[in-house]
Amino acid sequence: MMILLTGGSACGKSSYGEQLCVTQPGPRYYIAAMKPYGIDGQEKVARHRKLRQGKGFETIERYTDLDSLVLPERGCVLLECICNLTANEMFDEQGSISDPRERILDGVRALQKQCEYLVVITNEAGTEDSSGYDAGTQEYMRVLGEINISLAKEADTVLELVCGIPLVLKGELPKL
Repeated sequence: MMILLTGGSACGKSSYGEQLCVTQPGPRYYIAAMKPYGIDGQEKVARHRKLRQGKGFETIERYTDLDSLVLPERGCVLLECICNLTANEMFDEQGSISDPRERILDGVRALQKQCEYLVVITNEAGTEDSSGYDAGTQEYMRVLGEINISLAKEADTVLELVCGIPLVLKGELPKL
């Protein structure tokens, strides 16, 4: 079972994804794709860890190469998030840009084969005018949108979170 959660920033995707996972038998894995840059990034990571505390998640930090990740055993996976994973795979330290679509999709498929229940979090892409952004950001938004479309096609359920409320775009609303 794969559930894709999308929506704007700070709309409740993380909390809802965690709620979905705690309804599943363990083990529970939280795949963290955000590189904690600077104080703000470190504070965000600390806040998310605190929110997950006591929920039975084993955190696995994985910024790239998701397709080579081997889970210790089958269970439930919360992958957060496709946006960070895309940026990490797309842009390197030297400023080069590569196309991460197949690597990311292959990585999600590899995770899906290793777990019973997969919750994938992403951000909404393509709903705003990107003409004011530089070429790299525009390409990132285009690629993220294409990855989201592919994931939505493969997911059993797709939910958009709006103000913490899940709206069903595909499939059925999971029971909490």
